Amino acid sequence: MLDHLKQDIDFGTPAREAAETVTLKIDGYPVTVPKGTSLMRAAVDAGIRVPKLCATDSLEPFGSCRLCLVEIDGRKGFPASCTTPADNGMVVHTQTPRLQELRKGVMELYISDHPLDCLTCSANGNCELQDMAGVTGLRNVRYGVAGKEVDGVSGAHHCDAEKDESNPYFTYDASKCIVCNRCVRACEETQGTFALTISGRGFESRVSPGQSQSFMDSECVSCGACVEACPTATLQEKSVIELGQPEHSVITTCAYCGVGCGFKAEMKGNTVVRMVPWKDGKANEGHSCVKGRFAWGYATHADRITTPMIRERITDPWREVSWDEAIGFAAGRFKAIQAQYGKDSVGGITSSRCTNEEVYLVQKLIRAAFNTNNVDTCARVCHSPTGYGMGQTFGTSAGTQTFKSVEQADVIVVIGANPTDAHPVFASRMKRRLRSDGSVAGKARLVVVDPRRIDLVKSPHVRADHHLALKPGTNVAVITAMAHVVVTEGLVNEAYVAERCETKSFNDWRAFVSRPENSPEAFEAVTGVPAAEVRAAARLYAAGPNSAIYYGLGVTEHAQGSTMVMGIANLAMACGMVGREGVGVNPLRGQNNVQGSCDMGSFPHELPGYRHISDSTVRGQFEAAWGVTLSPEPGLRIPNMFEAALDGSFRGLYCQGEDIVQSDPNTQHVAAALEKMDCIVVQDIFLNETAKYAHVFLPGSSFLEKDGTFTNAERRISRVRQVMPPMSGLGDWEVTARLSTALGYPMHYEHPEQIMQEIAALTPSFAGVNYAKIERLGSVQWPCNSNTDEAGTAIMHREQFVRGKGKFFVTQYVASDEKVTRRFPLLLTTGRILSQYNVGAQTRRTPNNQWHDEDLLELHPHDAEERGVKDGDWVGIQSRAGETVLRARVSERMQPGVVYTTFHFPESGANVITTDSSDWATNCPEYKVTAVQVMPVSQPSSWQQGYADFNRQQLDLLAQATYPVEAGGR
Repeated sequence: MLDHLKQDIDFGTPAREAAETVTLKIDGYPVTVPKGTSLMRAAVDAGIRVPKLCATDSLEPFGSCRLCLVEIDGRKGFPASCTTPADNGMVVHTQTPRLQELRKGVMELYISDHPLDCLTCSANGNCELQDMAGVTGLRNVRYGVAGKEVDGVSGAHHCDAEKDESNPYFTYDASKCIVCNRCVRACEETQGTFALTISGRGFESRVSPGQSQSFMDSECVSCGACVEACPTATLQEKSVIELGQPEHSVITTCAYCGVGCGFKAEMKGNTVVRMVPWKDGKANEGHSCVKGRFAWGYATHADRITTPMIRERITDPWREVSWDEAIGFAAGRFKAIQAQYGKDSVGGITSSRCTNEEVYLVQKLIRAAFNTNNVDTCARVCHSPTGYGMGQTFGTSAGTQTFKSVEQADVIVVIGANPTDAHPVFASRMKRRLRSDGSVAGKARLVVVDPRRIDLVKSPHVRADHHLALKPGTNVAVITAMAHVVVTEGLVNEAYVAERCETKSFNDWRAFVSRPENSPEAFEAVTGVPAAEVRAAARLYAAGPNSAIYYGLGVTEHAQGSTMVMGIANLAMACGMVGREGVGVNPLRGQNNVQGSCDMGSFPHELPGYRHISDSTVRGQFEAAWGVTLSPEPGLRIPNMFEAALDGSFRGLYCQGEDIVQSDPNTQHVAAALEKMDCIVVQDIFLNETAKYAHVFLPGSSFLEKDGTFTNAERRISRVRQVMPPMSGLGDWEVTARLSTALGYPMHYEHPEQIMQEIAALTPSFAGVNYAKIERLGSVQWPCNSNTDEAGTAIMHREQFVRGKGKFFVTQYVASDEKVTRRFPLLLTTGRILSQYNVGAQTRRTPNNQWHDEDLLELHPHDAEERGVKDGDWVGIQSRAGETVLRARVSERMQPGVVYTTFHFPESGANVITTDSSDWATNCPEYKVTAVQVMPVSQPSSWQQGYADFNRQQLDLLAQATYPVEAGGR
């Protein structure tokens, strides 16, 4: 039996801070519980399990199943224990002959409406209906069953209902439904989609997606909450139906977005049967999204490359070789390059998809074995402005809050983020707060700052109070205008600023934002946002009392990304919205370990812990530990590597778990730089776009094959545990260590735990981090050291900012170089969609493609009509960097003059048209603002034709690969 019975133990835990308590007796045992606790929860506290079907620990009490009935002395009837609050002096009985008779009768009715296939049911051994039949002692059923007649009584009609197999991941068998409402309530309360309802009456009642639609045609987002809540086999994973019930589980962490959900990988041997969201996971608390819950099949996809390969030139066929030969070949190439062109002629890129331990080793390899600081990370192209902006203002470059903190927010501001698509589990938590009237202040209010009308702007159950639909590239103008309102209308929290912030920097900032040219009215023509809306949003935020800002790549991926982050921090400090629950500045990280890859020293100017390479004291600590002399000069960033490659001075690259050809801007520029290099080593699980330019391919490992830690957007460090051995035979950390040894710098580790011990010894914010503590507590949050709680720091900057006094910065708006012209009259911005992830290497190899199998160009009906474009037409998109062709989606989500696309499919060429414009401080690319023209076309672009040809060539070379004789051929 697996964990579904654990709900009896966890059910209905109340807020333990409640001061008032009540004392009662349950089955003769005295129990004292907080006032408001249900009788079911009180019984659990007394070690008594009350039978139930409709109740779970993750849903509000419902009281429909009539199994949890109890008797209370002095009261008539049999109330449901899940909905009846405990009271002083109550005498409660959970087990009496009358209750046993009632429960058995209720169960008999349930079973009468259920098929007679319990022995062959795929949920056998994991079915609460079976469990409760046993608990109540039911052995015989007197009524019609499964559509048959018993003693003249016919069974329920819906036992003959057809299964809904439309969803690729789970099946809906209405014949097994007991109409307990748990799936409907989970969809409403946990996910917030409201996709399910109960249709029909009496025996005809059944769960219905939408208006009697199939699951795939409904608004269901396949988060799995309904499947998890179902007590029978009505809703069940197809993987369980195929493989049977799992026999053991391993707790690990999801490898998709930066929410960092905890999961139980439920296994049969080394085979994953299903991924179940872990109820004790602090980031997700038992919830999940379609990607983490179901889209893990890529890990064993046929496209996995599991044997090392080498080739002399990218026009040669690949040759499969042993690990020793591949690593020796790579090391020899790198040594030869450095001998001819100098130590700074090579470098490496770490991955935000890999563990902290793996990232740490890569940057160590670059610095200690290559003896250069030419190391960078894919976080460069997403959240490097967060590191710079928050580091300057607050003193540290990470989010200030836990995800749970949003439950205490009164005003939520979402800027340049689309949580329902990119961070859906956090979005569900946020939506609960936006729907909830449980606080003193009522439900939270919402401000959305985004060029596009995302789902949060207006949906059936959540809608924004204000949508500032700004023009792409004008973020800084909007935040500065909001600050103008706060300062000129006397909304500054003067006491907070006086106590917590630098006086001079605040006064300089106040004088700057007070200028008339920074008013909402002055910026209205620039931003396209009515001044009245900006003023209303600013007043709402300042009034709070608890206001929180959540932002995404729509803030950072701009030429003024760092300026905007500082502008957000300025506003938060001025209004006193940092340092307690329900407030803060919170970047929503895109990939699973973006935070960790930055923490581990992946930037060319910083060692682990965000300490500058020029600091001789810090450098000396690493030199002593590593036994090398480190260069004090910052190395090359990724864009500088490309420029140096084109100049001929940068010749070799070690790229772990990152597809720079697809993910970096100006694809043709990136490809030209890679073609100039003498040795590119790609370490990944698939032959990605970058690997097509590689000379060495080192097979990587998926998250299911890893041991280590990820750090999510709330600085939460969680364990990643290996559930199956690496398909290539080696873990990523082992490959890096072997390459370092071959380069002449031996690395001797036996387990990733030893790497974390080294990280903790050298990084003050990680000083208290160790595997034993994570095992005991579930997770910890940095900073975690002797100055923090044992589990680290949940809320940053409580008493003072990390830098001491918070520092304000002037945020002068500077228009993007990407301006609309007669030639390029539209602005393109980019983003993600729920079912796909990043460059799509993982999700494209799962049934998620059934929801989204190509990148589309969204444009407003006015722009479409002006160009003679209809929905579904092929359109060419041209910028000053290049051109590509996509299918059009005409959508009211867009404002006139702005078009939008995703970047999940390499053949779409979304980054062929993005330019090399970037953030002034960090070189983060300006993906969100590209001036383009859109016109109807009838054939692919010249780039797409060239891509198809090159792709065919590389696939042919892979097919021609030669294999070692000892391997026995293919």
